[in-house]
Amino acid sequence: MDKTAEIARLIEPTLSAMGYELVRVQFGGGHHRPTLQIMAERTDRQAMAVEDCAEISRSLSAILDVEDPVPGSYLLEVSSPGIDRPLIRPGDYERFAGFEARLETREPVEGRRRFRGRLLGLEGDCVRLEEQGAELRLPLDRIDKAKLLLTEALIAAAAGDAKRN
Repeated sequence: MDKTAEIARLIEPTLSAMGYELVRVQFGGGHHRPTLQIMAERTDRQAMAVEDCAEISRSLSAILDVEDPVPGSYLLEVSSPGIDRPLIRPGDYERFAGFEARLETREPVEGRRRFRGRLLGLEGDCVRLEEQGAELRLPLDRIDKAKLLLTEALIAAAAGDAKRN
């Protein structure tokens, strides 16, 4: 099991009990000041506040100190996915169908690695994407990076969600 998967396994039960959902665990920062980045969102889909991140950080610090999955010192960074969030889990492609996204694959699909278009959801193990009027199907296991694009429609939807909650 790789280090990020091990950390995810350690922290997911606590996050869930606190009312949060893990979006991503990532390492960065190099050798001088390694950074463990935890991205989470509220299960009630309300916007994350600084207090949410602080609460998560305190709780997860205690777990990570006891379990010690990362040798040496590191910086723990807790954040929300933001409006123009990364698409990590298969359900993200369904949840954000209708919005514009940028996707990058590990290896070429139809001779390309970079795609930009409107998400149409999932079909089996493929992400459906409308690009310039044509529908593409990108295998989930080939997607390296995917992110929503900040558009007027996405901003309006986020503002509508905030008003409803």
